[in-house]
Amino acid sequence: MFAAAHYAALAIFVVGCWGFGRALLARLAPPTRRDAWLEAAMAAALGVGLFICAFQALAIFGAFKVGATVALIAAGVVAAALQLRPWLRELRTLRAAAAGANAAAPWTRADKIATMALALVALPALVAPLAPPAAFDELMYHLPYARQVAEQGFLGIHEWLRYPWFPYNYNLLYAAALQVGDDVLPHFLNALAGALSVVMVFRLGMQHANRLTACIGAAIWLGIGDYSNALIDMGVALFVLSACVALWWWRESEPVHGGMRWLGVAAFCLGVAAGSKYQALTFLPLVALFVVWHERRPKAWALALLCFLLPCVYWYARNAVMTGDPFNPIGARVFGFTDWIPADYVQQLADVRDHAARPNVLIWSVVLVPFSVMWKRSAAVRAAGWFCFYSVAVWLVTSRYPRYLTASFPLLAFTAAIGWQVLFGWIATGLRRLFGLKAGQGADSVAVPVEASSGRAGLVGDWVAVLLLAVLAAVSVRQTAAKVAMISPTQEQREAFLRQHVPGYAVMDYLRRTATGRVYQINLNEAIYYGPNPIWGDTLGPWRYTDFGRLSGADLARKLGGLGFVAVVLPDAVVPVFSGRTDFDKYFTLQYEKDGSRVYRILPPAP
Repeated sequence: MFAAAHYAALAIFVVGCWGFGRALLARLAPPTRRDAWLEAAMAAALGVGLFICAFQALAIFGAFKVGATVALIAAGVVAAALQLRPWLRELRTLRAAAAGANAAAPWTRADKIATMALALVALPALVAPLAPPAAFDELMYHLPYARQVAEQGFLGIHEWLRYPWFPYNYNLLYAAALQVGDDVLPHFLNALAGALSVVMVFRLGMQHANRLTACIGAAIWLGIGDYSNALIDMGVALFVLSACVALWWWRESEPVHGGMRWLGVAAFCLGVAAGSKYQALTFLPLVALFVVWHERRPKAWALALLCFLLPCVYWYARNAVMTGDPFNPIGARVFGFTDWIPADYVQQLADVRDHAARPNVLIWSVVLVPFSVMWKRSAAVRAAGWFCFYSVAVWLVTSRYPRYLTASFPLLAFTAAIGWQVLFGWIATGLRRLFGLKAGQGADSVAVPVEASSGRAGLVGDWVAVLLLAVLAAVSVRQTAAKVAMISPTQEQREAFLRQHVPGYAVMDYLRRTATGRVYQINLNEAIYYGPNPIWGDTLGPWRYTDFGRLSGADLARKLGGLGFVAVVLPDAVVPVFSGRTDFDKYFTLQYEKDGSRVYRILPPAP
């Protein structure tokens, strides 16, 4: 029942998103190349963006309450009901047209194997969202911000969070989820972004390549996506991908000027992404170059600019007016420092460097895409390839932090699928030469070693396919079992899970129930969601540890007490740094201790 209830809530929201998105897309000229399921996924993604804009508008005016959230979702469901019959009629028409054109290619053995692999990869992703929140960043600021907005009903500047000035578009969905459900539901909204973009990658593969590409690309993106948390990277990836799809539909429209509204849709999706994370801004130069190559009319650019600003201008304008830096805090070198000091930037950059790593090995094959015949035949594949090369180049220059590449993962997965076919095609050619077989299929297919059932090469191919599926099945079952073990439908199971996976959870939960004043935490950022709301203390910003940790016991108690703090919570590993001071015990007393963390009450100064 726990899983069914959450999936039912997700289904209702998806229906509402599709209803709003379909109502809007129905008023646009259809794409030149029709694909009912790709258009349905685009409608749902656009509906998610419209919900975000609606929640943002409500929160700006302090009207983001439970009743308004439920009313909006109900309106979306009604819109879906009104759109259902015309959509089904259109779907039947498209199917008939496809059947008449014999569009469906016959299934090969490679296609079947890839489809089975896709199903195995999907299995753990289906249960991953059901776990309680336990990821570092979701507990440090994503969910705390969403909870604050959900409770207050308006957008505020919460300086106790690490990034109080960031754009928080996608987090507004989490706030709505917390209003109508529990804190597991935001995981499903993160997973929704992944699922929609997986569908898009699959349908793009079917439309611009082949079924094998579709299955491999979808499996790669499904496999490297993270469905067990409430981060926003997959949400950004969804809207960047949606923008690319809309941009290509605009490019394929005949004439291009006639599809100008698709340019507006692309700009809107990029605006939603830019209103969710600053990294989305890095795609603007490439998109602007692509658009200016085909469209220079001021009217078209004005429409695109308006659609782009609609979902994101609030965040940047607010920051510019209140701090002088529209990109606070990353624009400090240009606009001046605000609540971060130079040492904060040094520490942040050092942290990014420490986490720099190579991207997932599954997308490395993207470098082989230019060797594919699809590169020569399909302008869409070339466009996707150049997008990926640009994204990787920018990522290499700026951060090399793997998560910062997530926004490009869907198209990287699509192009990597083509690259893997090139690689295995070369291997197949080598096997043919080794065993003296006649040339069969081209270098873009892995079907040769699988389909050639006669001879030693065919036998090797069969055994390789069986072995790969067996390994994938074992990994899928193991990961699914691990995800199932994390599901905590009862309060007792949830308590046990959080105590095991969230350092400091026990003391934070104690303070949430008992604290009567401000609480300052040290080195327990990953647990603040479960503590009092709000709770202060961080490595960066105005409440940085270094401004407090170097004080004597008396000065620390005096400063914290003067700011209204009544308690300090810290892990056992940090306790000696403070308790070793000669006067610490005079001003702090142990109030609670559990699971490797402690709460110290700040004593009033002696009369």
